[in-house]
Amino acid sequence: MHSQNKTPYSTTPNRINAFLAVLVFVMAIYLLFSQIIPRFYFGSAAPRPIDPRGDLMEIEKTTTQLFKHVAPSVVFVTNAAYQRNWYTSEVKAVPRGTGSGFVWDDNGHIVTNYHVVQGADQLIVTFANNDSFTAVVVGASPQNDLAVIRVGAPPADLAPIPIGTSDDLLVGQEVFAIGNPFGFDQTLTRGIVSALNRDLAEQNGVVLHGLIQSDAAINPGNSGGPLLDSAGRLIGVNTAIYSPSRSNAGIGFSIPVDEVNRIIPQLINSGHPVKPVLGVRLQMSKFRFQGKNWTGLRLARVYPDSPADKAGLLGDRYESGYAIPGDILISINDNPITTIDDFNTNIQKYKVGDTITVKVNSFSIKKVTEKEIKLTLAASADR
Repeated sequence: MHSQNKTPYSTTPNRINAFLAVLVFVMAIYLLFSQIIPRFYFGSAAPRPIDPRGDLMEIEKTTTQLFKHVAPSVVFVTNAAYQRNWYTSEVKAVPRGTGSGFVWDDNGHIVTNYHVVQGADQLIVTFANNDSFTAVVVGASPQNDLAVIRVGAPPADLAPIPIGTSDDLLVGQEVFAIGNPFGFDQTLTRGIVSALNRDLAEQNGVVLHGLIQSDAAINPGNSGGPLLDSAGRLIGVNTAIYSPSRSNAGIGFSIPVDEVNRIIPQLINSGHPVKPVLGVRLQMSKFRFQGKNWTGLRLARVYPDSPADKAGLLGDRYESGYAIPGDILISINDNPITTIDDFNTNIQKYKVGDTITVKVNSFSIKKVTEKEIKLTLAASADR
């Protein structure tokens, strides 16, 4: 018998063709039901008609008008340092920090924080319309964290900010901040006065007194910018935040405008604060005298020809061979004085030429006498 070899019939191409046919059929069905039929019944998609907005709420009108009115007064301050390229010997100004500021007057004076301009090789001020100018420092007060810089901007760029008051602020009233947080210029935030008369110790050891605390969002870059009331008036200069992460935590601090309005003219006129003084060297001390223990702020020295000297206040001295302690300061205009910080806080409320009443315990060999003495404050000779 002869065997016959037959090649087996392959069904693979037919299966592939069948699969493709099914796939095409499924896709056609999908397109039919997902695209063609819906469009046939419902038509093609189009933008929806716009619902009329209606008028803004009164509070929104107030806020938008406030920003529109005050924003041109707020500037962006760049603190730049010179760096040399040692390969090309080219020197460039490189930004090392940024902050905010605001136009004080039409002479080009800009108010900001001292720590914003501290250590700058070059200062650049950018206005709301993006005009930029280099600035020079006119005056600075590290103890108040305030500085004045000046730009040669045209009058059209100079919109002095409206000035308000801070001694009549109430906890709970609305406040607004405009600044440049994280470099985002012309940023508006809103909050309330959270507390008043806060004290804050800064990293350089300076203690700022009487600050306004608010929960308006203040972040790095807001420093030197204005805190405003609902009338758009300056009521404070934003200076610090309380936050472990250096981001807004709802606790911001501002220098009250009454303090700003007192210091800034001094910085413009003299380059430094003009401090009122009694002309004494004070010392916290405890001592025993005439069988009694005494504690207080002692006038260790009264300088010749000073207001204190002319008014008859006495410092440490010798009488008939006995050491007599200087007068102990009790109060200034009925405000109790127990520490040097109390004294500094109270004396800063007054200006050169003001007459104040001080109460002291004055010592002599025979007795201790409580005295009230009037004197006129003089200008400090140091800066």
